[in-house]
Amino acid sequence: MNVRKITTLVEETLSEGGRPVEPTARVVMVAATIENPWKGQGFVDDLSAGIDAVASDLGALLAPRVMEALDAPLEAYGKAAIVGLDGEIEHGSALIHTLKFGNHFRDAAQASTLLPAVEKRAAAGTVFDIPLKHFTDATIRSHHQSLEVRIADAPHADEIVIALAGAAQGRPQQRLAPLSADQ
Repeated sequence: MNVRKITTLVEETLSEGGRPVEPTARVVMVAATIENPWKGQGFVDDLSAGIDAVASDLGALLAPRVMEALDAPLEAYGKAAIVGLDGEIEHGSALIHTLKFGNHFRDAAQASTLLPAVEKRAAAGTVFDIPLKHFTDATIRSHHQSLEVRIADAPHADEIVIALAGAAQGRPQQRLAPLSADQ
């Protein structure tokens, strides 16, 4: 795995709707910009060699950094793969949609739900939103939120940005009834 850079974003919301947020709402994202493991190979029928070579190492690199930057118990999480223009969306999907990657985050957070995800192919500097959901119950609506991210110089055409995000709480000032109230 060839990592060019790691980017960490910490967002703290102190006020929402004209009212203080107490405790402060904290959301973090850690992204690794890596060389696409299938770079220059043309169409690859079986992506398993690249998955085996990279996915677990990426999860092991990113998950503890998210937990450290969050500096609080995690309650919501998500992931993203942004593939440079010379790659395929499937390249990013291959790296994040495997337990070899995601279980590092689930284990670090003592989580049980699937990680919501976004994947896209895009030029460097593209804005993307990482969806977040509750870490043990995806039906808890207070934790459905997203984090907007932009990495100015990534991904290059032959790179992939792989990101994990976590929140210590649901949306600031959330007031929606539980999902069961709609049924």
